[in-house]
Amino acid sequence: MNQQVIKLTHPSKKIKGTVQLTGSKSESNRALIIHSLSKGQVDIANLSEAADTVTLNRVLQIASDPQPGYNTIDIGPAGTAMRFLTAYLNLVQGNFILTGTERMQQRPIGILVDAMKTIGADIHYEKKAGYPPLKIEGGLFQGKDRVRIKGNISSQYISALLLIAPALKKGLTLEIEGELTSRPYVSMTLDMLKSVGIQHEWTANEIHIAPQTFSKSTIYVEPDWSAASYWYAIVALAEDEASIVLPGLKKDSLQGDIAIVDIMTHFGVQSSFEADGLHLHKTGIDSEKIVFDFKECPDLAQTVVVVAAALGRDVSFTGLETLKIKETDRIAALQTEIAKFGAELIADNETYHLKTALVFQPKEVTFDTYEDHRMAMAFAPLALVFDQIKIAEPMVVEKSYPDFWKHLQAQSFIID
Repeated sequence: MNQQVIKLTHPSKKIKGTVQLTGSKSESNRALIIHSLSKGQVDIANLSEAADTVTLNRVLQIASDPQPGYNTIDIGPAGTAMRFLTAYLNLVQGNFILTGTERMQQRPIGILVDAMKTIGADIHYEKKAGYPPLKIEGGLFQGKDRVRIKGNISSQYISALLLIAPALKKGLTLEIEGELTSRPYVSMTLDMLKSVGIQHEWTANEIHIAPQTFSKSTIYVEPDWSAASYWYAIVALAEDEASIVLPGLKKDSLQGDIAIVDIMTHFGVQSSFEADGLHLHKTGIDSEKIVFDFKECPDLAQTVVVVAAALGRDVSFTGLETLKIKETDRIAALQTEIAKFGAELIADNETYHLKTALVFQPKEVTFDTYEDHRMAMAFAPLALVFDQIKIAEPMVVEKSYPDFWKHLQAQSFIID
């Protein structure tokens, strides 16, 4: 599928079946850094097939045997890889230029760079201060073993530091300033480290990891809850008695996006964890007005906003602050695209109100994706509501869920 625009229809509007999701991108990317730091002690099972994970795996192999001079590491649009490598490459005996796409060079990295410099990293900006590309001279000679970092910008900065902490000669104490955004992702990092023998202490706003060695172990990567969220949307927007089985998803997941289980009860989707996996069933829709907080699960925001708009639910959203520095400005992108069928997302300080009184059934509509995989996947389920829709640049889904369109076709979506 190489089309610039695809057309989606779903004649029956009925959904029933089983979908095997790829491994979690969030867990996989952390597992790859842990594997590299462990020097072969830690193996990985069920690694994600997402483009971001494939990219990180490839560049880590390149970094393991750097050539003389500066080695250019181009991670394309992979944001997690940029953050994790900004920390990790400092521990490698080699010199690197870490860069990415034009959009990646517009996404701030200064807070993490400043933190790395505090502990002795030799990092310089190749172009604009505070942004990639970065010039990194590896072989970190650790200075301080304590770092202060803002908690409300990106949890990936914190995870990047925690992942390298056990390999530092003095370990690391991380002091988090202010409120911690996306806390479940930090907990995921610490839980994965614990599973391979790395202990930590988390007291109030401080996390301490002493220098430690990794135990011989295997990390099993759970299927991706972010990917699961699109199937919740599909069940919510399909006709009555829709159901989907998603094998391998766990009730005690490390992934913060398991929050979709509770969120989607308000849009008529019930979840049950059975021996063969997670079962989704369409039920009655809860009509009460509600405020959804995405502070700890920002990757779910686009999916839920689109579902709410399609179902005519005037609800409100908070915790969207980090969406502006993602693959695109996701708030602006959402506002533009839902307006194409009459919905509005109105800002009121840090709260956003969805207004659906003017929602209509468009005869023809093309949704743009802004080089953002989650825009494509959040809007695709609207083929169950409108007679047909079009999605621009459909291949952006390869970033996190490369089989997305194939899985939709298996559930009777027609893609032209």
